[in-house]
Amino acid sequence: MQTENRFFDDFAKMLNGVAGTVAGMGREAESSMRERMKEWIGGMDFVSREEFEAVKAMAAAARDEADALRVRIAALEAAQNGTQAPPVI
Repeated sequence: MQTENRFFDDFAKMLNGVAGTVAGMGREAESSMRERMKEWIGGMDFVSREEFEAVKAMAAAARDEADALRVRIAALEAAQNGTQAPPVI
């Protein structure tokens, strides 16, 4: 036989409300901390992933161009001296 006790019903509702409030406070604290960290890291001179990848691609292109120019210079020097160009390593 089950009896209805209003005290336990109210107590359960109150605990449920407290749990919801605590969960909301946790989400709010996490959001606030995340925002503070973004501001703190933003104040430091870090670069974004996109900027890093762009500079990395530019460096690779410059390296390739430098290698091509090195081969061209060797060929021009060899032609000027009347010899065969040395093999490029």
